[in-house]
Amino acid sequence: MTQHERRDMNQIAVIIPCYNEAATIGQVVREFAAALPEATIFVGDNNSTDGTAQVAREAGATVISEQRQGKGNMLRTMFNAVDADCYLVVDGDATYPASCANELCGKVIDEGCDMVIGDRLSATYFTVNQRRFHNTGNRIMRALINWMCHSNVRDIFTGYRALSYKFVKNFPLRSQGFEVETEMTVHALEHSFKVDSKTVDYRDRPEGSHSKLNTFGDGYRAIKTALTLFGEHRPLRFFSLIAALLLIISAVLVIPVLIEYFQTGLVPRFPTLIVSSFIAMLAMMLWVGGVILEVISRNHWKQYELMLMHWEHTSR
Repeated sequence: MTQHERRDMNQIAVIIPCYNEAATIGQVVREFAAALPEATIFVGDNNSTDGTAQVAREAGATVISEQRQGKGNMLRTMFNAVDADCYLVVDGDATYPASCANELCGKVIDEGCDMVIGDRLSATYFTVNQRRFHNTGNRIMRALINWMCHSNVRDIFTGYRALSYKFVKNFPLRSQGFEVETEMTVHALEHSFKVDSKTVDYRDRPEGSHSKLNTFGDGYRAIKTALTLFGEHRPLRFFSLIAALLLIISAVLVIPVLIEYFQTGLVPRFPTLIVSSFIAMLAMMLWVGGVILEVISRNHWKQYELMLMHWEHTSR
C-alpha cells in the first residue's frame, strides 16, 4: 500500500498508554470503540501487573507492550508501531469523555490541524480535582510555557489530544515519563504546527482506580523539561535572564565598595570586589554564549523546516 493510498483511508488510531489500569481500561476501550466505530484501538501495556493487557484484549483492543518504564517510552513505541491519519491519544483511567472524540479527530482530518488539545482546565478540572498542588502546578506550567512560546494554550498536561500523521512521524520524542505532554506541546508551538483546542469535561477516577502521578516528582521533571526546552529553543532569552540576575547580584556586592571608595579613597574589601567582578564576567560570558546558541538554534529550526517540507513533498 502506498503512502497516498494509506492517507486516503482517513484511518483513526486510538492510542491508550497504560500502567496498571485493569479497573478502567475495559470501560475506556468500549466507550471509544462505540464513539469511533471506524477506529482501531491500541492499548500500550507498560509492565502492568494487574492484568491490564488481558482486560484490554477482551474488550477488543490491540495490545502493544513496552518494557522500558514511563509514559514517554510507551508513546514512542506506539507511535513507531502505528500508522494512521489521526492519532487520538487518551489516558486509560476513564477520566476523559469519549463523546468528544469525533470533534477532536474531525479537527485533524477535516480542518488540517496537527494537534488538538483536549482542554480540561477550562471546564471541570479544577472543581473535580481536589489535589491543590496539582492545580497550582498546572497554572504555573501553563503560564511558563505560554510566556516562553508566545502562545495561549489552556491545558499543557492534558492526556487527551488528537495528533496528525505529520506531527507524530516528525516529533523527536525524548521524554521517558509524564513530562512527555510538555515536550509535545512545546515542539508543536515552536515549529508552527497547527494547534487548536477543544474544551472537554474531566471526570474523577472511578472508585478502585489509583493515580500513578507523583505530585512533586513528576512536577519537578515537568519543570526541568520546560526549562531545558526553554534553553534549547530560546537560548538568548534564557541566558540573558540568568546574566541579568548575576549582574544584579554583582551590583549589590560592588555598590557599597564603590561608595566607600569615593568617600575614603580606600578599598578595604578586596575579596568582595573580586567576587563581584567575577560574577559580572560570568554574566557577560553567559550572554555571549546565549547569542551564539541563538544562532545555532535558528539554524536548527531552519533545517527542521526544510526537512519537514521535503517530507511533505515526498509523502504526497
